[in-house]
Amino acid sequence: MTFRGWLVEKTTDDEGAAQQSARLADLEPDVLTTGDTEVETAASSINYKDALALTGSPGIIKNWPLVAGIDVVGTVRSSDSGRWMPGDHVLLNGAGLGESVNGGLAEHARVDGAHLVRVPSKFTPTQAAAIGTAGFTAMLAVLAIERHGVRPGDGPVLVTGAAGGVGSITIATLAHLGYEVVASTGRADTEGEYLTSLGAAEIIDRAEFSEPGKPLQSQRWAAVADAVGSTTLATTLSQTRYGGIVTACGMAQGADLPATVVPFILRGITLAGINSVDAPLSLREEAWSRLAQTLDVGLLDSMTEVYALADAHAVAERVLAGEVRGRSVIDVTQ
Repeated sequence: MTFRGWLVEKTTDDEGAAQQSARLADLEPDVLTTGDTEVETAASSINYKDALALTGSPGIIKNWPLVAGIDVVGTVRSSDSGRWMPGDHVLLNGAGLGESVNGGLAEHARVDGAHLVRVPSKFTPTQAAAIGTAGFTAMLAVLAIERHGVRPGDGPVLVTGAAGGVGSITIATLAHLGYEVVASTGRADTEGEYLTSLGAAEIIDRAEFSEPGKPLQSQRWAAVADAVGSTTLATTLSQTRYGGIVTACGMAQGADLPATVVPFILRGITLAGINSVDAPLSLREEAWSRLAQTLDVGLLDSMTEVYALADAHAVAERVLAGEVRGRSVIDVTQ
């Protein structure tokens, strides 16, 4: 029996140039060639990586053709892993999904059961997908800040890319934990009320960070959760207080880092990379346990829009155009 899914393919034109395209296709079961656990997918989401893959941007897909989607939430149909039984509600973020192995934007997925996490009972499938890689990444950043020893009351924590999925959940989580959160966004005029509702104490324009500045600037931030990269990341490093931490998980502005070693040497700043793709199972389970403890489902619902499977490509285009705030869930059953 065939099933629907978003298949990303690569072709070569008459001049030998590679082209990438995505289509909603009826897929044969033999496309599910990787993994020991078959999952009937309930929901996925559109993350920045998904948006790039679906709209033809190179660098995300590593095997061809491939089903897109770096998040899977669903029910186990069968498993040879020894960890799961049919009917178990599970999720997976990253771990090669939608990059090197078939992902979650399809009605069925086959994954490595060793990486799966049980869906916390607090969350519906839609809510778990709304959290997705974005929320998982956000919690990894929060855990890094906590482990570094930054506590509520130590000073403001800056969140860049605040209106995006990672930023939104980072703000909601940090605010719930009692931190003073400052949100940086390029859409303060339209998203200010939204960010305040999530718990941001102050909203500042991203233009403050987007241009090169001095390698060492006035100390402002006890910690930074950055999803932007490039000059923004370099500037926030130069403004972080002595002994502070900056977590880096994205490169929306660019993959470069036009910085110097000065903040690291003179202020003892720590730059912590956040890798949600290869996180070990123990860290995945810890992050999802903390999300269940700290994330307000009402706030989560307020930042979530739900779309049908056929809408995934259109949503991806809106994500890249900067027209989406919060989280975009794909109800794979629609």
